[in-house]
Amino acid sequence: MKLVAEISMYPLKEQYIGPIQTFIDRLNTYENIQVVTTATSTTVSGEYLPTMQLLAEEMQRSHEEVGQAIFVCKFLNGDKMSSDV
Repeated sequence: MKLVAEISMYPLKEQYIGPIQTFIDRLNTYENIQVVTTATSTTVSGEYLPTMQLLAEEMQRSHEEVGQAIFVCKFLNGDKMSSDV
Protein backbone atom coordinates (compact mmCIF):
# COMPACT_ATOMS: atom_id res chain seq x y z
CA MET A 1 0.00 0.00 0.00
CA LYS A 2 1.20 3.51 -0.78
CA LEU A 3 1.26 6.50 1.58
CA VAL A 4 1.28 10.25 0.97
CA ALA A 5 2.25 12.42 3.95
CA GLU A 6 2.13 16.20 4.02
CA ILE A 7 4.38 17.62 6.75
CA SER A 8 5.04 21.08 8.12
CA MET A 9 7.73 21.59 10.77
CA TYR A 10 7.72 24.46 13.26
CA PRO A 11 10.87 24.56 15.44
CA LEU A 12 10.20 26.53 18.61
CA LYS A 13 13.29 28.71 18.36
CA GLU A 14 14.22 32.03 16.77
CA GLN A 15 16.53 30.47 14.16
CA TYR A 16 13.93 28.16 12.61
CA ILE A 17 14.89 28.04 8.92
CA GLY A 18 18.06 25.97 9.41
CA PRO A 19 16.37 23.07 11.24
CA ILE A 20 13.55 22.97 8.68
CA GLN A 21 16.03 22.86 5.78
CA THR A 22 18.07 20.16 7.53
CA PHE A 23 14.94 18.01 7.96
CA ILE A 24 14.00 18.45 4.29
CA ASP A 25 17.58 17.74 3.15
CA ARG A 26 17.61 14.48 5.13
CA LEU A 27 14.29 13.40 3.59
CA ASN A 28 15.78 14.00 0.15
CA THR A 29 18.55 11.45 0.83
CA TYR A 30 16.11 8.54 0.78
CA GLU A 31 15.87 6.88 -2.63
CA ASN A 32 12.68 4.92 -1.83
CA ILE A 33 10.45 7.98 -1.38
CA GLN A 34 9.39 10.96 -3.46
CA VAL A 35 9.76 14.36 -1.80
CA VAL A 36 8.12 17.58 -3.02
CA THR A 37 8.67 20.78 -1.05
CA THR A 38 6.57 23.94 -1.27
CA ALA A 39 6.68 27.17 0.72
CA THR A 40 4.44 25.78 3.47
CA SER A 41 4.92 22.00 3.55
CA THR A 42 6.74 18.97 2.25
CA THR A 43 4.91 16.04 0.68
CA VAL A 44 6.49 12.61 1.00
CA SER A 45 5.18 9.53 -0.81
CA GLY A 46 6.26 5.92 -0.88
CA GLU A 47 5.44 2.47 0.41
CA TYR A 48 3.36 2.78 3.58
CA LEU A 49 5.39 1.13 6.35
CA PRO A 50 8.90 2.12 5.22
CA THR A 51 7.75 5.71 4.73
CA MET A 52 6.13 5.88 8.18
CA GLN A 53 9.27 4.38 9.73
CA LEU A 54 11.66 6.86 8.12
CA LEU A 55 9.38 9.78 9.02
CA ALA A 56 9.34 8.64 12.65
CA GLU A 57 13.13 8.32 12.68
CA GLU A 58 13.70 11.72 11.08
CA MET A 59 11.16 13.51 13.31
CA GLN A 60 12.80 11.95 16.38
CA ARG A 61 16.24 13.00 15.11
CA SER A 62 14.97 16.56 14.62
CA HIS A 63 13.57 16.63 18.16
CA GLU A 64 16.89 15.39 19.52
CA GLU A 65 18.88 17.98 17.55
CA VAL A 66 16.55 20.99 17.75
CA GLY A 67 14.68 20.49 20.99
CA GLN A 68 11.03 21.41 20.87
CA ALA A 69 9.45 21.45 17.44
CA ILE A 70 5.92 20.98 16.19
CA PHE A 71 5.21 18.68 13.26
CA VAL A 72 1.81 19.06 11.59
CA CYS A 73 1.11 16.02 9.41
CA LYS A 74 -1.64 14.75 7.15
CA PHE A 75 -1.60 11.15 5.96
CA LEU A 76 -3.41 9.68 2.98
CA ASN A 77 -3.34 6.08 1.88
CA GLY A 78 -2.77 6.03 -1.86
CA ASP A 79 -0.13 7.05 -4.33
CA LYS A 80 -1.03 10.70 -4.87
CA MET A 81 -3.07 13.60 -3.58
CA SER A 82 -6.20 13.88 -5.67
CA SER A 83 -9.24 16.09 -5.91
CA ASP A 84 -11.28 13.08 -7.04
CA VAL A 85 -12.45 12.36 -3.49
